[in-house]
Amino acid sequence: MKKLTVRAQLAMAFGGITLLLAGIASFAILSIASQSDNFEAYVNGVRARSEAAHSTMEAVGSRAIAARNLVLVNTGADMEAERKKVLQAHADVSSNLQKLNELAREKSVSEEARHMIEKISDLEKQYSPVALSIVDLALHDKKEEAIVKMNNECRPLLAALEIASNDYETFTARQSSALILEAQQSSSRVKNLIILLSISAVVISVAAGMLISYKLLKALGAEPGDLCDAVTRVADGDLTGELNVRSSDTTSILAAVMRMQSSLSTVVKSVRQDADTVSTAAAEISAGNSDLSSRTEQQASSLEETASSMEELTSTVRQNTDNARQANTLAIAASDIATKGGNVVSQVVGTMDSISEASRKIVDIISVIDGIAFQTNILALNAAVEAARAGEQGRGFAVVASEVRNLAQRSASAAKEIKVLIDDSVERVDLGTKLAADAGATMSEVVDSVKRVTDVIAEIVSASQEQSSGIEQINQAISQMDNVTQQNASLVEEAAAAAESLRDQAGNLVHTVSVFKVHAEEGQQCSPTSQKPVRKVASVTKAVTRTVAGYANRASNVTGLSRNSMPKAAGVPDWEEF
Repeated sequence: MKKLTVRAQLAMAFGGITLLLAGIASFAILSIASQSDNFEAYVNGVRARSEAAHSTMEAVGSRAIAARNLVLVNTGADMEAERKKVLQAHADVSSNLQKLNELAREKSVSEEARHMIEKISDLEKQYSPVALSIVDLALHDKKEEAIVKMNNECRPLLAALEIASNDYETFTARQSSALILEAQQSSSRVKNLIILLSISAVVISVAAGMLISYKLLKALGAEPGDLCDAVTRVADGDLTGELNVRSSDTTSILAAVMRMQSSLSTVVKSVRQDADTVSTAAAEISAGNSDLSSRTEQQASSLEETASSMEELTSTVRQNTDNARQANTLAIAASDIATKGGNVVSQVVGTMDSISEASRKIVDIISVIDGIAFQTNILALNAAVEAARAGEQGRGFAVVASEVRNLAQRSASAAKEIKVLIDDSVERVDLGTKLAADAGATMSEVVDSVKRVTDVIAEIVSASQEQSSGIEQINQAISQMDNVTQQNASLVEEAAAAAESLRDQAGNLVHTVSVFKVHAEEGQQCSPTSQKPVRKVASVTKAVTRTVAGYANRASNVTGLSRNSMPKAAGVPDWEEF
């Protein structure tokens, strides 16, 4: 119990009371449920079977009376009415007896009760045929036989059935009395136990409340109102108040508040001394960051201009590269056209050679024709000579020979003219062939020149692409430098804003600490010392680092003191956890 927190102690106390009350309520609910189950068992068990047996005997009696009346009446209408009553009563006996047998099959029914019900059922099985036979005899106008059978057979069975039914009713009455007595005794026991548990719960609750109140007062060290006033003064900044703490009290909350008040006085003095140093250092850092921000912005502006110039140069180089690429395409097309022209000239040269060769063959053929004409002329001349020798008989042959000679002469003349023309054509064809050969050589030189131009333009395109790629890389590098410079400028601005904010916060800290009231001697000690202005940002940064580190160490010491100033002695709860 000594090591438990207030939360745990309160939880245990109220939890125990709650569990006790829950146990009482659960016990009462279970008891009521048990009594309800017993009553339900009585209503659905003993009482239901008793009512079913009673209804069965009432139906048996109604059937017996209707059978007797059927023997006594004489009119047909009365007999029909009594017959219907007999049948209705018999149906009621069957249904009620069936219900009684179904209730007897339940597990809660004792063997004795089940045996009695079976006896009633057996007697009804014996009595029912006899009663129906009497009805049948009466309907067939055999009333004497019916009366005899009624007296000899029906009456003994009916009496036995009534005795068995009365025995079962007596048995069920005893069971009902026993159940009622048991319910009364159980209700009395439950009532007494609930009263006892309730008294115990009240006693335990009072004891737990008194014990917890004593422990809380001991842990607080004073009344909650006095402790609240002391803490309120400290919260309002008044550290000059006197706390009435017993000399032997070192573990209460009030004693811890007194130690906290002393520690806060020391912290306030340290904060007042260091706040001015932080403010001066923050001002120097802010000024240095402002200068650095200005220079960084100038550098960023220069980089932006350089990046813009590089983008223009990149655009120009790209345009030159595109123009060189187009010139290369046109040169390649011209080279292809020149190559095709050279091929055509070569074909023309070949064709001219073929024409020259054909002309030479024609000259040869014409020479043959000229020879044939000359020989024909000789033969015609010989024929004319022979015709002249023949005299009158050879005159007709001479005429023919003369015509043949004329034709031969004209053929020879035409052949000579053709030969002259063909010789002239051959000379011209030779000249054309020579010119075509010269044109082919010229076209070959043109093709070679175009290829050399194409190669030069391709080299220019390749160099332009490499130059464009290099300029693009330079542009990317400048863009990255521009981004980095802009980021640096943003960081410098943020650092300047942070330094300015630090200076404002240092002023706010001085203003905030001024709220605390300390003793006169401490107030003199806490007056801030004059700080010489720091000329260099690096030295100021080191001073701020030392100051903040010293303040952090003192703050951690004070925190540890405020936490360790409340040792957990006997009966003192862990208020940090609470």
